[in-house]
Amino acid sequence: QVQLVESGGGVVQPGGSLRLSCAASGIRFRLYPLEWYRQAPGKERERVATIFDTGLTNYPPSVKGRFTISRDNANNTVYLQMNSLNPEDTAMYYCSLTTADLKYWGQGTQVTVSS
Repeated sequence: QVQLVESGGGVVQPGGSLRLSCAASGIRFRLYPLEWYRQAPGKERERVATIFDTGLTNYPPSVKGRFTISRDNANNTVYLQMNSLNPEDTAMYYCSLTTADLKYWGQGTQVTVSS
């Protein structure tokens, strides 16, 4: 079955950086778009980055210029490099893979930005 496992979350000071990883298994990874989402307590889940099978990327204005999504198809891993973090970036971060039929989710990794 398809599994997505995130890692790399933690506590970071404002202005700092983190790199999240998401390892996939059970699927032909390179064929599908991959996304990162986040959800803060009391808020809706928000998409923060998309990378298509072509390598094309897309970001919402809230993170554009600060976050970078990348993929390593050889190792079935997608990354999210987050720079210039601020307290509003505090959330649980999830990776997601979308096929024609289903959207798969990982279990999430917590990112806390605090001084």
